Amino acid sequence: MNLSINDAAKDALLNGLRSANLRFQQTYPGDKPDRQPVHTVYGGANLFKSDTCVKMGDIALRNLQAYAPNFVVLAKVLRLEGFEQLPDSQADIEALTVKLAGMKESARKKESGWLAYSVYNKIIEKLKREPVEDFRIDFEDGFGNRPDDEEDATAVNAASELAVGMQNKTISPFIGIRIKPFTEDLKGRGVRTLDIFLTALLSKTGGKLPDNFVVMLPKVTIPEQVTTLVRLFEIIEKQNNLANGSLRMETMVEATQIIMDEEGRNPLMRIIRASEGRCIAAHFGTYDYTASCGITAKYQTMAHSVCDFAHHMTKVALAHTGIFLSDGATNVMPIGPHRGDNLTFEQQKENRESVHNAWRIGFGHTMHSLINGLYQGWDLNPAQIPMRYAATYNFFLNSYDDAAFRLKTFVDRAAISTLTGDIFDDAATGQGLLNFFLKAMNCGAITEEEALVTGLTLDEIRSRSFYTILQGRRNKR
Repeated sequence: MNLSINDAAKDALLNGLRSANLRFQQTYPGDKPDRQPVHTVYGGANLFKSDTCVKMGDIALRNLQAYAPNFVVLAKVLRLEGFEQLPDSQADIEALTVKLAGMKESARKKESGWLAYSVYNKIIEKLKREPVEDFRIDFEDGFGNRPDDEEDATAVNAASELAVGMQNKTISPFIGIRIKPFTEDLKGRGVRTLDIFLTALLSKTGGKLPDNFVVMLPKVTIPEQVTTLVRLFEIIEKQNNLANGSLRMETMVEATQIIMDEEGRNPLMRIIRASEGRCIAAHFGTYDYTASCGITAKYQTMAHSVCDFAHHMTKVALAHTGIFLSDGATNVMPIGPHRGDNLTFEQQKENRESVHNAWRIGFGHTMHSLINGLYQGWDLNPAQIPMRYAATYNFFLNSYDDAAFRLKTFVDRAAISTLTGDIFDDAATGQGLLNFFLKAMNCGAITEEEALVTGLTLDEIRSRSFYTILQGRRNKR
């Protein structure tokens, strides 16, 4: 058969398309397999100590055990799946606990209390092992506007404490600072704090940054603010003999102008490009954003519809770019109104009801974020942390079987294409499914062994890359 398109014309057209396809793939490489923390805890820079994260874990654990002394209480407060079938009496709860503890996971899953039991015990283990995944030493809203001498001294002291924490291994696996925004009024203060903090830190650590260190630039509205921070990074790196690109940043989505600019366009991609590859995440500022929408304080909450709109606009703009997205914070603290050791029965009851109500709000907000594809959020108080993990573990454990089936099916289909020599170019979808298990393992919801039901080997899972998995299987043909 004589074809209508000759080889020369076809090659010229497809080569031109190849260039366009590669440009698109460079812009949208897909989700990163890197670990993303499930939360960022913000704390005022004036309060930061080398062991802050350790102490937060202690407080979080005491709070959990004080107001949910067993998994049944937690299940009934949060209405976790199967809570209706759980016992009420202490003797029955203790008997069920012993029974579940003695069972293998496969058998335990057949019991009505398995989810609550697993979530509760995973929270406790997490709070003892790694209570805070990401911490931001805050020189902005959590610190306020103070005299320059005070902020200068705080920057030096916080840097010194961080250096001690690095040496003692008491800091979170992800950590950074939030400086003041680069608005006209505050840009000078933001730069000065950045310079003082990093200069002091690097002088005390022999030029070493903490692992996964990041600088948060808040209230970004125009690309030029990000470009300025990049140029400052270059100066600091050169002066301190840091490798080019060592300093990384995050931006915040907390003004309507970062969702839509004066020309009716979403400027987020331009802002990310202005970072020249240094921006790794975009965090949502719930209360600044709702305020910028004219929402009065009483109704400024993560559940407001304007937040969902901003989230979706952010995801549409930055999906598949590799930029991590984070939701904001719940401002209802699970802390009882009464303090002291000699509280009356009524005061204890009021404390319990107040804490449980805050737990339900925080749990609900985090679940809403997770369901909408936002796998990170903010915590402002250590008492909020248990509910962060409660929602996270509930989400992953409840979705585990379905996700395992989908990924196994996908892996099998990819393997067939690989073994038959067909082209399988949907690795981004496979990476998205793989990332579910990577996120679940990173936060402690499941173990590596529990991910083997996907049909992947441990070595393949640890590669963290679906493309690498496909290449490995292709090479074994």
